[in-house]
Amino acid sequence: MAAPVLRWLALAAAVALLDQGTKLWAEASLAPHRPVELLPVLSLTLGYNPGAAFSLLGEAGGWQRWFLAAVAVAVGGYLVHWLYRLGDEQPGLAAGLALLLAGAVGNLIDRLRLGAVVDFIHLHYRGFHWPLFNVADIAVTVGAGIVILLMLRRPSRD
Repeated sequence: MAAPVLRWLALAAAVALLDQGTKLWAEASLAPHRPVELLPVLSLTLGYNPGAAFSLLGEAGGWQRWFLAAVAVAVGGYLVHWLYRLGDEQPGLAAGLALLLAGAVGNLIDRLRLGAVVDFIHLHYRGFHWPLFNVADIAVTVGAGIVILLMLRRPSRD
């Protein structure tokens, strides 16, 4: 493996470890579904999501655990392959891919360990409540945003 890839895999590993550490803290410190308000718009509320984003497939009966785990493994493998092919050429894109990988791995660990993803960050404002999320979800969102922005900025090959 080339040195540039190791740098991005180290970033992914660090973010995945941060995700797992915060989830272990949340499980040890918070009672399920009992919010702890930090700011008028931010609470910590422990929850478990057996489904995908926004609880998609959350009520599917259990098969989704293995399906979503398999998807995470496949996507993770593809992201590692993509990072390996990039080399040193596009550090911004590599950082975005590393964050996507970190999020996939962080939530995969939960699925394998618990059968559900640990969520605990809760944004809310005037009766609007965003679904609970975690550090892995933040990594996926930021990583996807970086990848999309860089692809939109790419000159057309026409």
